[in-house]
Amino acid sequence: MSRAIKVENLSKAYQLGDFGTGTISRDLERFWARLRGKEDPFLKIGEVNDRTIKGESDVVWSLNDINFEVEQGDAVGIIGRNGAGKSTLLKILSRVTSPTTGSIKLRGRIASLLEVGTGFHPELSGRENIYLNGAILGMRKAEIKQKFDEIVSFSGVERYIDTPVKRYSSGMYVRLAFAVAAHLESEILIVDEVLAVGDAEFQKKCLGKMGQVSMNEGRTVLFVSHNMAAVKTLCNRGIVLANGQLIYDNKQLEAVNFYQTNNNTRSTFEHQGDLSSAPGNENIRVLKFVIRPLTGDSIAISTGVSFEMIFFNQKTGINLDATFELKNSDEIPVFHNGVLISTDNDSKTGFYTVKCTIPPNLLNAGNYSFKLIFGENQRYQLFGADDFIGFEVENESKGSNSALAPGVIHPKLDFNISYQA
Repeated sequence: MSRAIKVENLSKAYQLGDFGTGTISRDLERFWARLRGKEDPFLKIGEVNDRTIKGESDVVWSLNDINFEVEQGDAVGIIGRNGAGKSTLLKILSRVTSPTTGSIKLRGRIASLLEVGTGFHPELSGRENIYLNGAILGMRKAEIKQKFDEIVSFSGVERYIDTPVKRYSSGMYVRLAFAVAAHLESEILIVDEVLAVGDAEFQKKCLGKMGQVSMNEGRTVLFVSHNMAAVKTLCNRGIVLANGQLIYDNKQLEAVNFYQTNNNTRSTFEHQGDLSSAPGNENIRVLKFVIRPLTGDSIAISTGVSFEMIFFNQKTGINLDATFELKNSDEIPVFHNGVLISTDNDSKTGFYTVKCTIPPNLLNAGNYSFKLIFGENQRYQLFGADDFIGFEVENESKGSNSALAPGVIHPKLDFNISYQA
């Protein structure tokens, strides 16, 4: 099997704040180094892209020394938390941006879908954009025409195909964009999390199409997703990124397991030290988040869960709210619920405590994590944190029924059975 993609020593640095190095002499020094083919002297002080710490340098490495190869026909899931460098990697592979150091070697034409409307001209109709995208990919008009009806049918926007795409909804936009990228004859298909814009039916349709182009047509697929179930189903390999570095590369099941195991955060958090160093920002500081079983010593299906959070608020005179989004290990939301901390624009500076319970016999066995969102007037986000805290619900099935039951929830249902001869 031939190699479709080879990435060697790939790095991408970004400068925070204003562009330039601060002085003309430093800019000239950087320019002179580039002319001589030398390394940028100011990139040597760059830091890893860990967005949770303030850092000292104004240069961060969005990607740092990435190396991997992809064989033709492979479907590779690229996994990682927000800010890990996944989208930057796809942009470099799609040649939307160039690397700071290193090289990429690609064999074949690339079709990429990185964000809604990538490569579309808003003033052109859907029909014209199909031909435009095909031409960009190097397709001949006859080839595009041959696939045209299939693209339109898959997208489901036939009624609007001669309407300028600037009038499309985001869902219509992504439907047509994916249909074009998936159906034109490219050897490599690159898809970012943009599919989250579509409805559930269309997402399922897209995943089916990506599986078809990979397994049946032998095309190479790179897929970024936070949906671990989709990665398990679609891909045969997984790459895990963290803070711009490649930390794991293996078969998709092992990669997903590695990511979930290492991403399963603490179930008890109590901040020690100065208030200013607690997780948060100038608005909110989280000091405590503790998860416990309602009964017993460990969390299981029948025990239920209680959680307590203490935070310090510095935003006064607003309607303050806190939202808790619980997700399972496949990144599927179990619930998204919140509470109004203040309701009459009367929030105060100080410590607030929020307590809540999840009833017994609701959550199925597995790993879960909480996303936190603090808001103002239920519109403006003051502070948010993905995967802030996690916990495991143990399985309680016994004997021949010891296997983990499918599903996100595991309710205890009361069945009424009657019989009449």
